[in-house]
Amino acid sequence: MGEVINLNQFRKNREKAEKATRAERNRAEHGRSKDERRAAQNETEHHEAEIEGKLLEGGPSDEPPKVG
Repeated sequence: MGEVINLNQFRKNREKAEKATRAERNRAEHGRSKDERRAAQNETEHHEAEIEGKLLEGGPSDEPPKVG
């Protein structure tokens, strides 16, 4: 005969493990110093501005035709 498993304990242990991995992921993502967050934000803004500057201006043919 196999080993008897308490399903409530199994469920609770699984949820505890999922919560631990989520906490570890959050620590990695949000556990940065203020300077690191500021540097990442500046880098993101720089890249967005660079992409925005490379976009072509929309002309009259880019607008959808007006109906009615």
